[in-house]
Amino acid sequence: MTSFLLTNAKLATMVPGGEAYGLRPGGALVVKGETIAWIGKETDLPEAYTGLPKRDLQGALVTPALIDCHTHIVYGGNRAREFEMRLEGATYEEIARAGGGIVSSVKATRQASVDQLLEVSLPRVDTLIWEGVTALEIKSGYGLSIESELNMLRAARRIGQLRPIRVKTSFLAAHAEPPEYKGEPDRYIDEVCLPALEQAHAEGLVDAVDGFCEGIAFSPEQIARVFDRAKALGLPVKLHAEQLSNLGGAALAASYGALSADHLEHLDEAGVKAMAAAGTVAVMLPGAYYMLRETKAPPVALLRQHGVPMALATDCNPGTSPVNSLLFTLNMGCTLFRMTPEEALAGATRNAAQALGLTDCGTLEVGKRADLAVWGIEHPAELSYRVGFNPLISRYFGGME
Repeated sequence: MTSFLLTNAKLATMVPGGEAYGLRPGGALVVKGETIAWIGKETDLPEAYTGLPKRDLQGALVTPALIDCHTHIVYGGNRAREFEMRLEGATYEEIARAGGGIVSSVKATRQASVDQLLEVSLPRVDTLIWEGVTALEIKSGYGLSIESELNMLRAARRIGQLRPIRVKTSFLAAHAEPPEYKGEPDRYIDEVCLPALEQAHAEGLVDAVDGFCEGIAFSPEQIARVFDRAKALGLPVKLHAEQLSNLGGAALAASYGALSADHLEHLDEAGVKAMAAAGTVAVMLPGAYYMLRETKAPPVALLRQHGVPMALATDCNPGTSPVNSLLFTLNMGCTLFRMTPEEALAGATRNAAQALGLTDCGTLEVGKRADLAVWGIEHPAELSYRVGFNPLISRYFGGME
């Protein structure tokens, strides 16, 4: 078991309730194996640790490693042409109803093998790793057939084996109707979604169950059918909700004790209160808001008022958020949604961990995993302030640099 000491550090522990960012200048941190064994002021370092191998960080900032809690990073093809169409005036709904949108990624994803999906997805994952990300959620949802949904999840599991990153998978077959089931969402749920969920669970491929509750996707009643099966299998749920309209998806998700409800541009106070009561995290996705040139932002002030934890994620996907930078996402959370830099960083650390059901990371505390990011900056607000600049010096994944 490897043990070492990080010294001469400025620690942003992200533990709530004290100084902003949980900031501790003149700090030190002891790593023992995969976990944090001690943290505090360097002048208070116990004698038992003084002989450990020492790494002088020369005043660098240490934060919990970043967590991207909502991605669709495994997919085939791209949708650059749809980007052009939106700029020419077409709306997201118009593109989807014309056969574009989510279903336009289905053909390329279905044609790709697991190895091919890995080949195109790993560079996207590597980009996040280079920004200090050590935990990542990956959804299915571009296969929309039993085998292709399973292949997406198999590729996601392989990523966690091939790269130093934790991968949490979400089953998202209730994402859109494939062309062969157009106009028959209930038959699709019966014949594809629920059987695929059963098989994914049997193969150990799924950590949570997601859905898209929207007029162009699935109704609350249809999502409830999927969530009922998830509950029977002992799987937690989350939901794409209130992105384009308010169908009460967030309240529905909260009624199932959902880990998170995501997007939320059209969320109302009733939905906010339901999420607060259930402990459901609000996952903000400013990349999609930015790319779709939306004008109605999520109700951040209401979420703040009612104490709903807010997370930030890239929503990396081929159509509405081809965003591969969590650092840029922090900036967008502040500039577009008026989150504070501290809220933004909490949204990519402790609240992102909560959105994935992770309790062993997201803050710098004794007993937590030694998932750390070391930054060459003076203050944590710089992580949200800068655009197109990556100040990462080093990244530790379970104590391994």
